[in-house]
Amino acid sequence: MSDIRFDDQVVIVTGAGNGLGKAHALEFARRGAKVVVNDFGGARDGTGGSSEAAQAVVAEIEAAGGTGMANGANVADRDQVNAMVQQVVDAYGRIDVLVNNAGILRDRSFGKMSGEEWDAVIAVHLTGSANCSLAVWNQMKEQNYGRIVMTTSTSGIYGNFGQANYGAAKTGVWGLMNTLHIEGAKNNIHVNCISPTAATRMTEDVIPPAALELLDPKWVTPAVVFLGSKEAPSRNILLAGAGGYTVAKLMEAEGVFLPEEQRTAEAIAENWSAMTDMDGAVEHLQGNDHVMKMVQKAMAASAS
Repeated sequence: MSDIRFDDQVVIVTGAGNGLGKAHALEFARRGAKVVVNDFGGARDGTGGSSEAAQAVVAEIEAAGGTGMANGANVADRDQVNAMVQQVVDAYGRIDVLVNNAGILRDRSFGKMSGEEWDAVIAVHLTGSANCSLAVWNQMKEQNYGRIVMTTSTSGIYGNFGQANYGAAKTGVWGLMNTLHIEGAKNNIHVNCISPTAATRMTEDVIPPAALELLDPKWVTPAVVFLGSKEAPSRNILLAGAGGYTVAKLMEAEGVFLPEEQRTAEAIAENWSAMTDMDGAVEHLQGNDHVMKMVQKAMAASAS
């Protein structure tokens, strides 16, 4: 297979001043892209703000012979995001790839979580991903090409103690991916999720020290580069970390059909094992697939 290149392409990476985002930005630039290094410059919990981190990454890109632009927009602020995208289009004429990587943490068990801690995390991870995706969407439609990479997490896919806000946001971007995949298909816009496991300031106190050495962010970046490339599929959750790469999918069991007189809570309890039997489970590609499945079962039963 030939090398994956991004010559003459423009890539925006949010939260690219440190950790995963920095690794992604540097690799896209190494492969020929003009890279917009977006970073609000806040602390891990989202407080503060400085452009120094983004500027340092751009300096590193330029020192290696690449092209970069620093931007300090807060992804949770729609006006700032729109201004960033306009700046990029004015400078480079197009946007080919968006990597929604920006994130913060406000970990706390759900019963002790404040409304502000919930809102802040949702605003950056979920609303921020939507803001950035919406800002580039029409540009990608007009050029009939685009790649968007959402950053989800095993905390959203499977759950994690003390991360109700983060997990909800990360499941939300999965749902956002599903719909944008459908809406973007006719314009060659492919949308996927990356679920990284890496040693960053977001994970440094939740992953054992011995494991941190194995979880260099640079081992996640190849997966992100692939999802940002012309060769990328669409509507996938690619998990990456420590050299391991795998895909997660939501599968639906065949389930059971209950005649009208048996549609009771008791009948559901009695048939629970059959409803949860995953033999023959399928992946639906849009919500209507499930609706039609249920309607067809009902119609078949009424005809018999």
